[in-house]
Amino acid sequence: MTESSQNSLQVPDEVLMNKIYLIRGEKVMLDRDLAVLFGVKPIRLREQVKRNKGKFPGHFMFRLNDDEVGKLVSQNAIPSVKHLGGTLPYVFTEYGLLQLANILRSERATLMSIRIIEVFVAMRKMLHTHQNLLLKMEQLEKRLTDQDGKVKLLFDYLRQFIKEREEPRTRVGFKV
Repeated sequence: MTESSQNSLQVPDEVLMNKIYLIRGEKVMLDRDLAVLFGVKPIRLREQVKRNKGKFPGHFMFRLNDDEVGKLVSQNAIPSVKHLGGTLPYVFTEYGLLQLANILRSERATLMSIRIIEVFVAMRKMLHTHQNLLLKMEQLEKRLTDQDGKVKLLFDYLRQFIKEREEPRTRVGFKV
């Protein structure tokens, strides 16, 4: 691959992350986005998928329904339904996009799929790190809640002690 085509593969991670959606509990990418990244026309990509349907089980790829497309439009993930070219799009999981690169058989698709998988892995690591942080925060919050009860009890004792000291006492001495 030439240096100019290598440079065209330098897509920032943020751009790739913005093209990954969470649909049906899976992190997926739209067929149109993958077609652009792999350097093929969306219609050619769909043709290859139809020819190789057996290589894409349900956990590799699935087709969106009208409700899911509506949610993508309402969340500004895609500008409009027209953006999809009049058909319901396929979406590909991490495994599906690797399989897609294999059936397209282009060097660009292979290199780009590696980049995208690296982004998926980075996202998984971030999620794992954030889950650990969330767990530690919950543990800390529980400990603080336990301590709050003890601090409240301490303040109650202090208030009671101050009240006892504020009660009027009988003065000893000469009264005017």
